[in-house]
Amino acid sequence: MPEDLKTRLVEAAEDGAYPDGRPGAFLSIKAAAHAAAEFGLLARDVEIAALELGIAPLRYVRNFTQYSLAEQARLLGATAAMVGLGGLGGYVLDMLVRAGVGTIRCADGDTFEESNLNRQLLATVPELACPKAGAAAARAMTVNPSVAVDARQEHLDREGMRSLFSGAHVVVDALGGLADRAVLAEEAAALGLPLVTAGVAGQTGYVAVVMPGGRSVEDFFGRGASDAAAEDTLGCPGPAVTAAAALQASEAVAVLAGRKPSLAGKLLLMDLGDMS
Repeated sequence: MPEDLKTRLVEAAEDGAYPDGRPGAFLSIKAAAHAAAEFGLLARDVEIAALELGIAPLRYVRNFTQYSLAEQARLLGATAAMVGLGGLGGYVLDMLVRAGVGTIRCADGDTFEESNLNRQLLATVPELACPKAGAAAARAMTVNPSVAVDARQEHLDREGMRSLFSGAHVVVDALGGLADRAVLAEEAAALGLPLVTAGVAGQTGYVAVVMPGGRSVEDFFGRGASDAAAEDTLGCPGPAVTAAAALQASEAVAVLAGRKPSLAGKLLLMDLGDMS
């Protein structure tokens, strides 16, 4: 780290306290942006440099009773790849952006329609008929401009998935239906990447983490010729989708922070209808 950058960050740091009362030094969004402009750096690189000096960016201060400064720096240097920006994907993206995952590559070829409004975070009336990928990139910029979001407006084939996943540290399956999930799982496995997958139908949902070399959910659920999905007949209420997305995001962040995810090699089933 250049000495002049180190000096500037120490000067810009503000003394304060963490939520649990521990004293600390903190860097504001404005100070990080000024340092990035002055030194010709990305904002996330400035935040990583601050963390290495023991200075906590204020935007992440509520993370630090659960994650260390070193883990936060690791998140800022990490890359997540995700497919799907609808019900699951919109919420997962928002949580990864807020967590400070430095680079997020995502793809969805769809546009918003009225039936999305009951559950999709990115769906608003002004966005109807607009691309989901564009809405994702715009929201990410307003929430955390330190994060780089490469949002692709396309339906990915096998080659496209391989390109999206290359160089990532985790793959998030936020697809709807069944048609493309098997190929997604195969491409994540081929690259040796952990896969965080989820699905929702009615009030029931599942979340699973497939570690490299492990069996995917599709190996157990089967791959029927019709690719019919239970969500088509049971619907997708917003609370169930949001709950599954929160579990997905939590496991993805754990992977990116260098931890073993709680669901490694496991599948969690939930039912909000009877809270089981």
